[in-house]
Amino acid sequence: MEYDYHEAMKLANQVCFPLYAASRSVISLYTPWLKPLGLTYTQYIVFLVLWEKDGITVGELCEKLMLDNGTLSPLLKKMQQAGYVERKRSEEDDRVVVITLTEEGKALQEKAKDVPGKVAGCIDLPQEKAQQLYSLLYELLDSQRDRNNK
Repeated sequence: MEYDYHEAMKLANQVCFPLYAASRSVISLYTPWLKPLGLTYTQYIVFLVLWEKDGITVGELCEKLMLDNGTLSPLLKKMQQAGYVERKRSEEDDRVVVITLTEEGKALQEKAKDVPGKVAGCIDLPQEKAQQLYSLLYELLDSQRDRNNK
């Protein structure tokens, strides 16, 4: 069977497109609840990591969020200017920057506590399908991470 590049080049045959469109759609669901808090979605996911484990290095944060340092550094600088985090050089290795929450950053968790439930209420998928999607997406991410680490 001959490779049909015309068929392969159709948008409907790209796995990347529904991932991209679904990602944009789901992320937009956060806006009505994050905007009053003065947060972007990317700042919110940084907070999720820091609320789980405060005092994390920029490298660890990059790894957990699957973002590069060039994307994360300006974001952390803005969060520091807003009074939410502190960036300090590690005492053991001055090349390493440690991010810690300020009291204001910690207090923001209480203000944002309803966001996950509100967003989940906007996603019209049965729980079983949502869990299946979650598992498949992490399987895809893990396979890409494994491929990149080879």
